[in-house]
Amino acid sequence: MTGTGLEKQLSAALFSRIPRGSELDRLLHSLPGNGQRDYLLKALKNLASEGTQGGFPRALRAAAQWLRSRQGPARAMNLILRMEVALGMRRPTLALYDHTLHIIGGGQKYGLTMLDALKADFDITILTHRPMEPASIRDWYGMDLSACRYQTIELPEFADAGAHIDPARITRRMANPFHRVSRLSGGFDIFINNSMNEMVFPLAEISTMVCHFPERRPGAYFYADRYDTVIFNSLYTAEWIEKKWKFTPHVHIYPPVDMPPAEKPEEKDPIILSVARFEQGGSKRQKEMVEAFLSLRRRFPQETRDWRLVLAGGSPENNPYLEDLKQKIRATGDTRIRLRVNISSEELRALYLRASVFWHLCGLHQTDPALVEHFGMTIGEAMQNGLVPVVFDGGGQREIVEPGVTGFRVRTLEELIRHTRRLINDADLRQSCGRAALEASQRFDRPRFTREVREFFSERLKHYTDPQTS
Repeated sequence: MTGTGLEKQLSAALFSRIPRGSELDRLLHSLPGNGQRDYLLKALKNLASEGTQGGFPRALRAAAQWLRSRQGPARAMNLILRMEVALGMRRPTLALYDHTLHIIGGGQKYGLTMLDALKADFDITILTHRPMEPASIRDWYGMDLSACRYQTIELPEFADAGAHIDPARITRRMANPFHRVSRLSGGFDIFINNSMNEMVFPLAEISTMVCHFPERRPGAYFYADRYDTVIFNSLYTAEWIEKKWKFTPHVHIYPPVDMPPAEKPEEKDPIILSVARFEQGGSKRQKEMVEAFLSLRRRFPQETRDWRLVLAGGSPENNPYLEDLKQKIRATGDTRIRLRVNISSEELRALYLRASVFWHLCGLHQTDPALVEHFGMTIGEAMQNGLVPVVFDGGGQREIVEPGVTGFRVRTLEELIRHTRRLINDADLRQSCGRAALEASQRFDRPRFTREVREFFSERLKHYTDPQTS
């Protein structure tokens, strides 16, 4: 039977019901689940366009009842939600979930920038486990998401966890606390899981997981493969999704690098800058940077006499790693090492504007691929401001920095010291690499990200409201 023939039969049958075991029932049942929903929506739209308003509620009820019997109540609700949007009864809804949104970070910025790109077209809800305010997002990332709705989902199982909510604590012997998120997801047209929490089962008709890196192998409550689309942020991440999760992700969208300078300084200051979260496990390697800077100053005091090291980044309260780092710096007595914690986006822009060299060592001394930088948004931000990046040679950093052209990649602290010393002593090299870095950073800029995000969700929404069933 052709698509048109099936739609006509459906349109007629929906005025009463689809008899179980009938030819039409068997034909519908032979289609994949999403195909069944597409045909039902098309038939209902045909009825609505023909002006059969009196029978339309009965037809919608019949379609939902059939779908409920075949695919469950969540899919019946999906059909009703689709119908509301398809008939122009309301704007489409979108929810973004992130269990780490209360901590400053590049992955969090990725998801929020998606919302900023989509806020004109959707009614948006932000789902978190810790309270969030639009003012924090404005201060941290320079975005206005005050029109979004914010909903905090309490997790008693993590009441003692402070800011750190680790899904790895949940085993097969425990109930899945993240089912609370799953149940809410079905009430939206589009659900985005931005936090790589593979324990959230998506119930929305359109479901997208943004994977910044597959941190855990499939285990208890693994649902990453249940999402319609998995977006990945780098080729490094895609490689490890295939290795760890055993499927190929769908869409590659590089993160949004959005820290262009408001003005170009005539001359940079002698500052080495690092911007990274102060992870409790120390994976961003700020302590090692302090050691390298002290060694650089001790071995080459005349060459480095004017240079400073500034370590900036976000941190939760009561962070043992950060406290140890502060104590280590105090013990050195070196006043040229500065910490800038949880600063605003404007303060960060000022640092990028003035600094000359950028260090990033995530991945150094690591054997776990999850602890190697998956992309490195702050590297791109530094390059946008003409800083010369000297970064660890691994992970997504290899996709950003071209050695000897836009910066340098290193495997050891000694290599870090050697390349940095060369940059300190060669102003022409700093300028040429800085110019090349600035030019190369354009492939990661925010306008490109906004365009790719809008195109992706526009296409998904188009099919959602008008499926091409042929």
